[in-house]
Amino acid sequence: MKFISWNVNGLRAVCGKGFADIFEETDADFFCLQETKMQAGQLDLEFLGYRSYWNYADKKGYSGTAVYTRHEPLNVTYGIGIDEHDHEGRVITLEMEDFYLVCVYTPNSQDELKRLDYRMRWEDDFRTYLCGLASKKDDNGKAKGVIVCGDLNVAHQEIDLKNPKSNRRNAGFTDEERGKFTELLESGFIDTFRYFYPDATDIYSWWSYRFQARQKNAGWRIDYFVVSDNLRDRIKDARIHTDIFGSDHCPVELIMD
Repeated sequence: MKFISWNVNGLRAVCGKGFADIFEETDADFFCLQETKMQAGQLDLEFLGYRSYWNYADKKGYSGTAVYTRHEPLNVTYGIGIDEHDHEGRVITLEMEDFYLVCVYTPNSQDELKRLDYRMRWEDDFRTYLCGLASKKDDNGKAKGVIVCGDLNVAHQEIDLKNPKSNRRNAGFTDEERGKFTELLESGFIDTFRYFYPDATDIYSWWSYRFQARQKNAGWRIDYFVVSDNLRDRIKDARIHTDIFGSDHCPVELIMD
């Protein structure tokens, strides 16, 4: 199975930059989007053989997630069941027969870290949500796997961004945010890209629109596929499609049995 995740930074905008062709060419079983920046009814974008699920923010032109899937889920939920977090369209969960797929757009801590305190509450609540999913059993009493994908708005290690020293206290590379990602991994999850490529450098998924950052490859790896430990033997590869344009992020990919 192939999974794709992409922060499109405005789906209507990227539709004018070849999104439909990219979607068809990737030929994914699941295609997850973040930062769709849409409300219901603003765009009719369906693909043959796929069904789609959408979570819109209350605020217009802000946040939002979507999932296209070739496989009918057993159940679909929106948000994480906590009112403080569930008005920005940040989470969609598909329950499949033997795993949960969670598409997430993690809140940004913003300039001057004015939303860092909220981000810390989000991190704890979202990790609790994921661990809860990971503890659920299927009809045979076996724990279902959990696949988390999306823009997690954190570069975990210094290897995950071009200029770690100058960004030390900037949103996305604070000790607090990096520590929460470490806590998630220690809770029984795997950063799939680093699992396959622990020492790979200069491979990023987001570049600022300023200072010709993408041309200079001065980027950050902040888009992830993270899976529960019990899926370790099923993951086959993780990729970052730095050659695909249309957003300030590029798509990331997971291949599984």
